[in-house]
Amino acid sequence: MTPQFGHGSAGEGDDGVQVTTVLGDRDGPVGVAWTTALATPSMGHSPFVVVAKPTLPVVPLTLLVPAVGVVAQRHAELTMGAAQAGIAAAVLDLKMDDPEGDHCLIASVWVGAHAADEEAVFANTRDAAMASLKLGAAGGPWHGHLTEVETPENPNFRRRPGA
Repeated sequence: MTPQFGHGSAGEGDDGVQVTTVLGDRDGPVGVAWTTALATPSMGHSPFVVVAKPTLPVVPLTLLVPAVGVVAQRHAELTMGAAQAGIAAAVLDLKMDDPEGDHCLIASVWVGAHAADEEAVFANTRDAAMASLKLGAAGGPWHGHLTEVETPENPNFRRRPGA
C-alpha cells in the first residue's frame, strides 16, 4: 500500500482539534516510523496505542502522538481520554478492514492546552480524524484539493476581509 497522508480539523476555540494521519504497511516505512515513535518518546509527546476499550487496540494498530506538549493534568486527561476515544471512534466508524494486521496508522493529534470540554474534544477529534483519513484515502491534498484555495486559513488564523 502506498502511504496515505491526510489532515483534518474540527471545532473552534479552545476545544478545536487538528489531526494528521499517515496510514501504511506495517512492514514498510510507516511501520518503521510507528515503531520508532513508540520507542522514542519525548517530554510531553509520549505516543500511545489507541484502544477501543482497555487491552483491546483498534485495528489497524493506531498510535496517537500528541502534536503539542502535554502541559497540565487536565490537558493529559483530555488527550489520553477524549482525544484517544475520538481517534478510536473514527477508525471504528470507517470500518477500516485489516483482518491480517498488515497496516498501521499514526495519528498526530493537536489538542489545545486550554481545552476543557471533553465531549467537544471527543467529537472534534472524531470529525478531524475522519476528515484526515478520508483525505488520505482520496489521494491526499496534492490530488486537486488545493485548486479551490484562494487564501490560506486554519482554525487559528483567518484573514480579515480587505487585509
